Amino acid sequence: MRSEEDRPVAGFPFSAVVGQDQLRLALILCAVHPGIGGVLVRGEKGTAKSTVVRALTALLPAVDDAGTTRPARLVELPVGATEDRVIGSIDLEKVLRDGERAFQPGLLAAAHQGVLYVDEVNLLHDHLVDVLLDAAAMGRVHIERDGISHSHPAKFVLVGTMNPEEGELRPQLLDRFGLAVDVAASRDVDVRMEVVRRRLDYERDPEAFVARYSSADEELAAEIRTAREKLDSVELSNRELRRIASLCASFDVDGMRADLVLARTATAHAAWRGGSEVTAEDVRVAAELTLPHRRRRDPFDEPGLDQQQLDDALEQADQDAQSQVEDDARDGEPEPPENPEDRGPDEGRGPDEDRGPEDGGPEDGGPDDEGPDDDGPEDPDGPGGGVRATDRPSAPPAGEFKAKLLEVPGVGEGAPGRRSRSMSSRGRVVRSTRERGHGLHLTSTVFAAAESQVARGRTAGRLRLAPADLRGAIREGREGNLIVFVVDASGSMAARDRLSAVTGAVVSLLRDAYQRRDKVAVITVRGREAELVLPPTSSVDIAVRRLQSMRTGGKSPLAEGFLRAREVVLRERLRDPQRRALVVTLTDGRATGGKDALHRARVAAHLLADASVASIVVDCETGLVRLGLAAELARELRGGYVRLAELSAQQVAGVVRAAA
Repeated sequence: MRSEEDRPVAGFPFSAVVGQDQLRLALILCAVHPGIGGVLVRGEKGTAKSTVVRALTALLPAVDDAGTTRPARLVELPVGATEDRVIGSIDLEKVLRDGERAFQPGLLAAAHQGVLYVDEVNLLHDHLVDVLLDAAAMGRVHIERDGISHSHPAKFVLVGTMNPEEGELRPQLLDRFGLAVDVAASRDVDVRMEVVRRRLDYERDPEAFVARYSSADEELAAEIRTAREKLDSVELSNRELRRIASLCASFDVDGMRADLVLARTATAHAAWRGGSEVTAEDVRVAAELTLPHRRRRDPFDEPGLDQQQLDDALEQADQDAQSQVEDDARDGEPEPPENPEDRGPDEGRGPDEDRGPEDGGPEDGGPDDEGPDDDGPEDPDGPGGGVRATDRPSAPPAGEFKAKLLEVPGVGEGAPGRRSRSMSSRGRVVRSTRERGHGLHLTSTVFAAAESQVARGRTAGRLRLAPADLRGAIREGREGNLIVFVVDASGSMAARDRLSAVTGAVVSLLRDAYQRRDKVAVITVRGREAELVLPPTSSVDIAVRRLQSMRTGGKSPLAEGFLRAREVVLRERLRDPQRRALVVTLTDGRATGGKDALHRARVAAHLLADASVASIVVDCETGLVRLGLAAELARELRGGYVRLAELSAQQVAGVVRAAA
C-alpha cells in the first residue's frame, strides 16, 4: 500500500488558471484541431506557462490503444534529448536476443494523440526542432536510418515554451509553429492576489483543490469533444477565405503556411463556439494568434501585431470581399447596350482628340503640361528654398552586410550552434571508432560482433557480444560561441560617418551571431573606463537596442576594454566551460588617456591572449594617412586582423583560423 508521500500529486486544473485567456484559447483550439501545428508560448519566467500546458492534457479525449482505452499522455521532451530518443532507434535488446533488426519508437510515438511539451524550445538544437515541426504538420514520422525503414502516426498537440531573454528562435522555425502567444504577469493587483491564493490552496491540499474545479474541467473536456465532432461540418465560405488570403497578403507574410493555418484556426474557433460557418470574428481571433510571429523576418524586428493595422487590414479585406460579391452578381447579368448620346463630353475620345484649353488640355498649362521648366521636386538649394536636408529622415546605420564566418580555431565541444567546428554528442555521426566516442555506434557494433559469432560457437539465440566488439560514434557538428564585442566609442571614432559605419558593422555581426546561435556580450570603451553594456546573453536583439543608445566621445582606454573582455570571458568559463569565446574589437587603435596609454593597451592585449582567447581586430581607421595601430594590437592579441571595409570580403572567412 502506498504511503501519503508516494501518492501521485494531482495536476493543477485547467479551469483554475487565472488570466492567460489568449494562451488558454490557443491551447483549446489546437486540441480541437491538432492540424493547426501547435503553440509557441513566449513569456518571461514565472508566468505559469508550464502549469497551463500540463493542465491541458486532462481535457483531451481518451485514446484507443491496441484495443484498450487510456488517457491522453503528456510527453515532455528535455532540451538535452538526442535524435535517437526523439524519433526512435534500433531495438538493441531484440537485436542481441534474436539477431533481428527491429525498431524502438521514440518520444514522438509516445505523444500520439496527446501533448508533446518542449520547455525552453529555443534552446533545443535546430535539427530537432525541424523534426518536431515536420511531425506536427504531417501527423506521421518517417525514419530511414541504420538499415531501418519505418513509419508511424504521430498526431499530437505540440507546445513549446520559451523565455525570449534566453534567445530567439530563427524566423524559419517561428513560421513552423501554428500559433504563438506572448504571456506576461498581470499588473492588476486583484488578479495577482487571486493567482497566489489559488496556488497556495493547491499546495495545501491538491486533491481537494482539483475536486473543486473538476466539474468545470469536465465541462471543458466535453466542449472540446463536441467541437472535434463538429469540425468537419463547419463551412468556410469563399467570402471568408478571400478575407483570410487578403489578410495574409496585406501583412506580407512569406509562403502559404500562414493562410492554411489561419483557415484551420478560424474553422476550429467556429466549431469551438458552436457555429456552423466561419465568420469575420473567427478570422479576426485566428489572425491574432497566427500572424504576430510570422511578421518577424529579422531577429531585430519587434514581435507582435498592431491592433490598428489589423483593423485596417480587416476593413480592406471586407471591402475586397464585398467588391467580389458585387462583381460575381454583375457577371450573371447581361450588359445593357451603349447609347452614344449618354456619353459624357470626354468619353470615347482619344487622349488628345478635340481637347482645347477649356478641357484642361496642354494649352492651359494643365496636368498634361510638361514644359522645360518642370524639374520635378523642388531643389532644396535653389532660390525657392524647398525642403532642407536637415529635415530628411536620418539614414540607418551604414555598411550593413552579410558577415562572413569568423571561427574560433581548433575543434571544440561546446553548445550546439552554427559557427565553429565541434565534436559533440548532438552532431551527425560521421564514422565509428574502436575508442570511446559520443555514444554507441550500434550498427558497427552489431556488424563487428557478427563476424565472430561462428568462432564463439553461436548457432541460435542471442547475439554473443565481447568488449572488443563495442564501437563508439564520432559525431561532427558546429558549436555556438561567446562573441564579446569591444566597441571603441571614443572621440576619434565619433565622427558621424565613421560611427555610422561601425554601428552598421556591429549590427551585421550581431545578426550573424543570432543566426549561428551564439551568446553575445557588448563592451563600449570611452572616457576613462570600459562599460559592460550587455552581459553575456543569447538575446541579440537586446544587444542592438543597447548599441543604439551607446554614448560616444572622450578618451580611448583600450587597455580597460581588453581587461574587461578578459574578465567577462574568464567568468563565463566558470558558468559554461565548454563554450569557447571570440573577442571582436572594433577600433582605430588610437589608445589615449595618458602618455603610456598605448603601452598599457599592448600589455592588456598580451594578458587577453595568454588566457587562450581567440580574437580579431576590425580596423576602423580611415583617411589617406594610416598609423597602423590597430594592426599592431592584433599582433599583440595573436589574433586576426581585417579592415572595416573588407569585413564582408571573401578573404575574411578564415582570418581567425589562419592566425591560430
